[in-house]
Amino acid sequence: MRFTFPILTLCHGGAQRMLVELTNGLTARGHQVIILMPLGGDVSYTVHSTLLITDYPLLRETDYPVSDVIVSNFYTTVPVSEAASRNGKGLHVRLSLCYEPPFLPQNEVSFPSYHITDKLIVLSRWQQELIELGHGISGSIVPVGISTAFKNMHIRHRLQEPLNITAILRKVENGFSWHREQDYLVQQLDSVKANLPEVNINFISPPDEFYSSESLQSMKRSGKYRFFTPKDDHELCYHYNGADIFVSSSIFDTGSLPGLEAMRCGAALVTVYSGGNLEYARHEENCLLSFRHENRLAADIIRLIQDPALRIRLASKGEADSKRWTWNNSVRIMEQTILGFLNGNSIHPPLQSPLLQRLGGFKMRRN
Repeated sequence: MRFTFPILTLCHGGAQRMLVELTNGLTARGHQVIILMPLGGDVSYTVHSTLLITDYPLLRETDYPVSDVIVSNFYTTVPVSEAASRNGKGLHVRLSLCYEPPFLPQNEVSFPSYHITDKLIVLSRWQQELIELGHGISGSIVPVGISTAFKNMHIRHRLQEPLNITAILRKVENGFSWHREQDYLVQQLDSVKANLPEVNINFISPPDEFYSSESLQSMKRSGKYRFFTPKDDHELCYHYNGADIFVSSSIFDTGSLPGLEAMRCGAALVTVYSGGNLEYARHEENCLLSFRHENRLAADIIRLIQDPALRIRLASKGEADSKRWTWNNSVRIMEQTILGFLNGNSIHPPLQSPLLQRLGGFKMRRN
């Protein structure tokens, strides 16, 4: 098959990682994949597909090559992809890597963009139900995966360091990071340090974000925290392996990759419910999971610090559970889903919640 993926940027981030993994995977399976990118887009990952960069900062319908399938993602790529599709340049399928309306500006634009095509791919059951409730469209689930670069190196005992508490911290200047609850994260980690001063508090940040962020650099200058800026997956894997406890405070994610990657590297996970992370996170089984309103993040971290047996048990189970999440599996399901759309059919799991069951009944009566 011939694919066109209009992508605005491939800077460091979970959504961009999934786009790279899917496009690289489809290319490895013998498909012709073109990544169509506007002038000025960043490329921070290794790309094996054909990269077509336009001479204009916005994507135009005339930029699209003829293909079998156009896979849009971010809401601003959806209308122009539909226009290209209507001009015979390929079947338009939307890959929703995040549900933009509740947490990004211009929700008056992003919300109706979900009415443009009913051929929809989502990352999790939570996201699927959210969109179905809002728009009456049931997306097909293509799950996230974990790169083979991430593994448990079994080096924690050799580091001879105090217990390491690690989290991702992103740039807040000129960005949309409120859903990550980073102020809450830092406040909770400060509380842990105040109660147990012997532990290390570590933050992982993408290099380009750290070196262009005065707020992150100011935090480093305070001397209270260690900052790591891994340039690639191998360095990121090493820092995950240095973490005894990995912490995530995000409250709105369709997939929430870092927690899953950290589990794969043998860290015990303490996390806040974010929607999509319920695909892999199970409280008291492979992590400690709380709702944001419970304000329990610091207490859960301290619990794992003071209970090494529980920490080791959760880390071990989390690592074992993470092994089913592979990008090969994601690419295989993506390929099957696209073939289903091209053949005029798609398979959705049965509706579960009472509200969704009522919505399903409404659809059946309409038909």
